[in-house]
Amino acid sequence: MKSGIEMGAGMEQQEKNEIRLELPEKVRQIIEQIQKHGFEAYAVGGCVRDSLLGRTPDDWDITTSAKPQEVKAIFPRTIDTGIEHGTVTVMMGKEGFEVTTYRIDGAYLDGRHPESVEFSSNLVEDLKRRDFTINAMAYNDEHGIVDIFDGVGDLQRKIIRCVGNAHDRFDEDALRILRAVRFSAQLGFGIEENTARAAKELAVNLKRISSERIHTEFNKMLKSAHPDYFSVADAIGIMEIVLPEYHVMSAQDKAF
Repeated sequence: MKSGIEMGAGMEQQEKNEIRLELPEKVRQIIEQIQKHGFEAYAVGGCVRDSLLGRTPDDWDITTSAKPQEVKAIFPRTIDTGIEHGTVTVMMGKEGFEVTTYRIDGAYLDGRHPESVEFSSNLVEDLKRRDFTINAMAYNDEHGIVDIFDGVGDLQRKIIRCVGNAHDRFDEDALRILRAVRFSAQLGFGIEENTARAAKELAVNLKRISSERIHTEFNKMLKSAHPDYFSVADAIGIMEIVLPEYHVMSAQDKAF
């Protein structure tokens, strides 16, 4: 693989188009089948990020211009795992792969989920709704890396940065505040200044997130390469909101 991480920061899109990732054969087949029927399709999100970092993705998500019913018509075995939000699981043998239609999210009135989604035929609109630049990249063999927010550059700089306005991204979904620190811990990255500032300003909104979701993120941090990044979460103001006992003990330790 010609790794974007090895090519230097500030790459032009033309250079990113030349990057080649090793897609699993079943993922490649799904993308090619969708393309043969006249639609766009890309691997997207964390699988692209991890592939660029030389890590093995836990799973492969696919995004497409095809509507859910059009995806279902292409493949003989599918499961309606989240069809109201555009997601169909395509079964390839015993393996399932989530295929989701490009979409534009409506208002996040509960601070966690969009009230509505609008399907789109525009990949850029779909990437714009994602949380962090390093999770907002798409790839297929025809076009290479599609990276309109410079996620490749942020991988090189080793920073976590929100897509677009950080305050807006965290206001939409407060769990992203904790996810920023979790990705930072897993990858050993810093958090970009504006992203960290917005996280600190909106950390109180984590009160609206379920304890189960917070527990999941904490577990991932504990199992990461940098569990000591709980101190970063505390500095941002997360621990005072979701685990005040930790915040109190941390403050006492600093007093001695």
